[in-house]
Amino acid sequence: MSEYPAGGPPPQIPATRAPAPRPQPTTLRQRLAELRGPTVAPHPLDARALAALAANPGCRRRALLDGAGVDKAGLATALGSPAAFGQSQFAFVRGNAFEARVKADGGTELLRLLLEHLGGGADSPSTAEVPDLAAAGPEGRAARTALALREATASGGWTLLDHPMLALEVAGSPAYLEPDAVVVHPDGTWTVVEIKSFPMIDSSADAAKVGAAARQSAVYVLALERTAAVTEGARVSHRILLVCPKDFSNLPTASVVDVRKQRAVTRRQLTRLTRVEDIAAALPEGTTFDPCRSPEELGSAVEAVPAAYAPECLAACELAFHCRAKARAEGAVESLGRSVRGELGGLTTVAGVLAAAAGKEGDPSDPTVAALRRAAALRAEALAGVTGGVPCH
Repeated sequence: MSEYPAGGPPPQIPATRAPAPRPQPTTLRQRLAELRGPTVAPHPLDARALAALAANPGCRRRALLDGAGVDKAGLATALGSPAAFGQSQFAFVRGNAFEARVKADGGTELLRLLLEHLGGGADSPSTAEVPDLAAAGPEGRAARTALALREATASGGWTLLDHPMLALEVAGSPAYLEPDAVVVHPDGTWTVVEIKSFPMIDSSADAAKVGAAARQSAVYVLALERTAAVTEGARVSHRILLVCPKDFSNLPTASVVDVRKQRAVTRRQLTRLTRVEDIAAALPEGTTFDPCRSPEELGSAVEAVPAAYAPECLAACELAFHCRAKARAEGAVESLGRSVRGELGGLTTVAGVLAAAAGKEGDPSDPTVAALRRAAALRAEALAGVTGGVPCH
């Protein structure tokens, strides 16, 4: 008798192969490491770099390079356009000496300035607690600072944190920031103190330098808010104390600066920076900023990322000279300044502007073109009067 049923042998079921393992998605940190170079440690971000990002939020090039931790100074040198800015040794020594004077005697003078400009109520003391913030490495110092902030807030007294270490997550990686000082008030308010060596003459200082200090302080405020969110009774003030030399002396004076606007801009830019993977995804395959690559390869990698150059970059970005040379070579109006770029509307090159002014290109109904042609006519008329007319007496 057959061992199979009347219907015949059962159908043979083919052996199934195990599905091939799906490739694991590349995380943002891995992608940034590939861009930086497999053996290159990330260049740490500081408050100055984050403030510069906020000052030029439209520059995708800087956002990507800073997010990946690329050493822009080394990259600029490899491209043949080394950065030529930075603080002189004399200014560095003078700044340290002034800061030491402000913080002398347990911060007595600093506390006096803070109480004078921000007030302290009936419980205004002449001194404050100054905890020891020493610890191993930036991670340890940041943890010690967070503990000191919680203890100071719970104590209900005045506390001065000298050079605390704050942590702020940037593009998935922690950035460690070190403000000059943070003062904890008895009511739980935390105030950032920024000490600068530029003078404050007649109670006012250079607007550009004050703006840079405000943007830098806004980064510290954002970092403090992360710790304050998990500290009962804590509140971070949006008014920072800027301490500078008075007039032409070495005596300290101070001013209160509201950094809410700078904080909002910086926070928005950091939010965009966390999506830096979108910028990286648009790059050609194999793009890398590894310093071991040739200058030609590095130049191609840099040019693959759009930049938003402006003359202000010369004081804030190591790649500014490289970007300026490219902007000038392309005749981009950005090299003339953001205000000029904004006034010219759809005209993006210097050659296009000159052609529109001469009547060779452009729509006459365009207000920008009409204004350029009117300005060119007035200039020609003025020059004709100077060269061919009789001088007026």
